[in-house]
Amino acid sequence: MSFLNEIGHAALACAFAVAIVTGILPLIGYRLRNAQIMRVAAPLSYFQLFLVAISFTALLTAFARSDFSLSLVYLNSHSDKPFLYKLTGTWGNHEGSMLLWALILVLFGALVARNKSMPADTRAVVLAVQSWISAAFLSFIIITSNPFRRLLPVPLDGQDLNPVLQDVGLAIHPPLLYIGYVGFSVTFSFAIAALILGRIDRAWAKWVRPWALIAWMFLTLGISMGSYWAYYELGWGGFWFWDPVENASLLPWIIGTAFLHSAIVVEKRAALRVWTVLLAILTFSLSLLGTFLVRSGVLTSVHSFATDPTRGMYILAILMTFIGGGLALFAWRAEHLTTKGMFEPISREGAIVLNNIFLTVIAGTVLIGTLYPLAYEVIANDKITVGAPFFNLTAMPLFVLLAVFVPLGPFLPWKHADARAIFQRLKFVVLAAGALAFLIWLFVHPAGNLAPIALAIGFWLVLGSLWEPLWRAKAFRTSAGETLRRLRNLPLRLWGGTTAHAGLGITMIGVVLATSLETEQIETFAPGDALSVGNYEVVFEGLANAKGPNFVSTVAELKYKKNDRTIGSIITERRFYETRQM
Repeated sequence: MSFLNEIGHAALACAFAVAIVTGILPLIGYRLRNAQIMRVAAPLSYFQLFLVAISFTALLTAFARSDFSLSLVYLNSHSDKPFLYKLTGTWGNHEGSMLLWALILVLFGALVARNKSMPADTRAVVLAVQSWISAAFLSFIIITSNPFRRLLPVPLDGQDLNPVLQDVGLAIHPPLLYIGYVGFSVTFSFAIAALILGRIDRAWAKWVRPWALIAWMFLTLGISMGSYWAYYELGWGGFWFWDPVENASLLPWIIGTAFLHSAIVVEKRAALRVWTVLLAILTFSLSLLGTFLVRSGVLTSVHSFATDPTRGMYILAILMTFIGGGLALFAWRAEHLTTKGMFEPISREGAIVLNNIFLTVIAGTVLIGTLYPLAYEVIANDKITVGAPFFNLTAMPLFVLLAVFVPLGPFLPWKHADARAIFQRLKFVVLAAGALAFLIWLFVHPAGNLAPIALAIGFWLVLGSLWEPLWRAKAFRTSAGETLRRLRNLPLRLWGGTTAHAGLGITMIGVVLATSLETEQIETFAPGDALSVGNYEVVFEGLANAKGPNFVSTVAELKYKKNDRTIGSIITERRFYETRQM
């Protein structure tokens, strides 16, 4: 086993050297206008992927086989741990997660290298920038976070993985987030390449949007999975706590959403080009900031991986290099980029600009609330906490206002629109959303006077999003068969936007109902006791002891009944992990 570890360690060092070469040679080729030199970027990118994949496979194998000769395996695994969590323990720690980050980073670079439709100079510069990012993180792993550090003598067993991470939700949550974070590195590389080449056009937007969409989708899935895990595991129904690290994943998602929308304008109308490039830089910058917050220890969070100041300073140096360098290049080159595609305020472009304004203000608000405690501690030498009340008071009203305008955008034509005609098309949706909200308020009585208004906006979002494909298919204005034919022929991009906007509305409805209808009551139960909850009765059946592969537990079963008929059971469990004594 030690031989495979040596190969993994050596492959990591070789990958760093190849990343440096890939970062230099294509730029020299571009400078000399030498196509032959520029062409080496693609095979070198594939070679980086090959080397990092070998390194990650070696570490994965060490965890799978419980090779406690590696310090990382000893600290984060145990021979009795379920096999699934042996594997996921590979990234359930700082060093392993950074190696996974590097693997995804070079994978994206190799995928960009496969795109033969781009001009040779564009592809060469994009891959060079991507390789410099890879080199930075590979050096960080090698110097401060070596996953292949050995132990001698070899321990008989390990210390087990943090029990909080021994969960399916947490097993797939980090990889999804990393694909999102790292995916935005590609949009950053495209933005830097565009500034270097002085070429930001519709073709550039067409190349960059799929990468932004992939990153945004996986970041959405990662945040959703983390929210679901918090719902059933941490907070007895709580799904979002405005934790600093939760906010760190939300920030690039918000700006990434703005970037996706503005890139549409560049692709369709060649407008907002300079602004779109800035958003691409800011999105990846916020991804790096999130990495710094998680791994530096500057903010306290249940999600934090590391508290080593050396690692924090190294990541801060990476962050300052890429953010500072990217913004400096933007400031230098932006004035040379001409603006095209003029439009009226009431137009599709105007709606996207309004969308971008709301999203950037929301991101700024969340960023201030997240970093303010850190700044206050440095200045005043005292600690404060900025929690949910601040974010609910500042960010949530902006989200609600944004939701009001979202369904309008898809109905607006480019350049100029007639506001009266747009509202005429959507009047049915307004009436239906208001009626649904009124019915819920009438029969359910959610707490708070603002709940019916928020519900109406949520229904407006869902119905307005669903109405767009129906309106474009001429629903209720032509035969049912013709409507179905038109629906089948609508572009996938339209269905993607419809799904995303409707999903936002469903999320809003869920948040309003969960927060306005929830009640909390603390009771002491003995076996056989019952508690009335609304129209239901919850009966405590009793306790039972159980033993898992690496834990012992006490299991409680509660049955809920309605009209003396058992509807189902609730199983709750308290586990004790013996190795970790947790």
